Amino acid sequence: MKLIYVLFASSLLFTSCNEVKSQDKTTKIEEEKIEKQQINSQGNTIKTRFNTPEGFERIVVQKNSFGDYLQNLPLKLANAIVKYYDGSFKWNKNVYEAVVDLEIGKKNLHQCADAVMRLRAEYLWNQKKYDSIHFNFTNGFRVDYKKWMEGNRIAIKGNKTWWKKSAKPSNSYKSFWKYMEIVFSYAGTASLSKELKSIPLKDLKIGDVFIQGGFPGHAIIVVDVAINSQTKEKIFMLAQSYMPAQETQILKNLNNTENSPWYSLDKIENKLSTPEWTFYKKDLKRF
Repeated sequence: MKLIYVLFASSLLFTSCNEVKSQDKTTKIEEEKIEKQQINSQGNTIKTRFNTPEGFERIVVQKNSFGDYLQNLPLKLANAIVKYYDGSFKWNKNVYEAVVDLEIGKKNLHQCADAVMRLRAEYLWNQKKYDSIHFNFTNGFRVDYKKWMEGNRIAIKGNKTWWKKSAKPSNSYKSFWKYMEIVFSYAGTASLSKELKSIPLKDLKIGDVFIQGGFPGHAIIVVDVAINSQTKEKIFMLAQSYMPAQETQILKNLNNTENSPWYSLDKIENKLSTPEWTFYKKDLKRF
């Protein structure tokens, strides 16, 4: 308030404000330039929304592979905000670059490891590879989708779990989703981390998972990879859900906003810092 009464100081303030506005304008222009290069707001999949940085090319994946499925995940409109299971919105928008356009149900179940398991299971379900869909509960009980299809359901008493024939055979998507909600309820990072196989960081590929098993733990999945043909530098893109249950989102790279949402493998000495969790190179695993 003192500045109001000092003419000289007021002129300095005026000049200073103009400089800030000029800097803001320049920053905005630079951000828009970067956005035009890196992001195609009209793209409706990971592959069409996000361009690779100059000098990089996406890895070529086999058609109908898990990598192909992840690269082509549908995305909501460019300005979409992540929704929670109850319809409310995630307050922190500085976490993600895009929102995956897949329903998550209306229960507080679709969290971090659940989103990873869901993507894997839904890919296999779409490919009719029903025998390959199975997950372990935290207590170690294996839940095969093929048994669920046959009309078997889960019975639980204390820490004991078993199959019980109590439904008609079905392979509808509605039935599949009920299976997934049972998995979401009794499996998590602790069980999934034990199922997955550890992978050297240098071998990272689409579909791999950074995971820390625990209560809570966290899990994110690699949904795209690109390589610089000259330097051989590998970059990758990550997706996550979180607590409470929420839509899957493509994570920002807050450490390199120019190339966001791409992360560089070369920049990971020991840890990988993401907007809501820190992982270590030993945390990389594979289905």
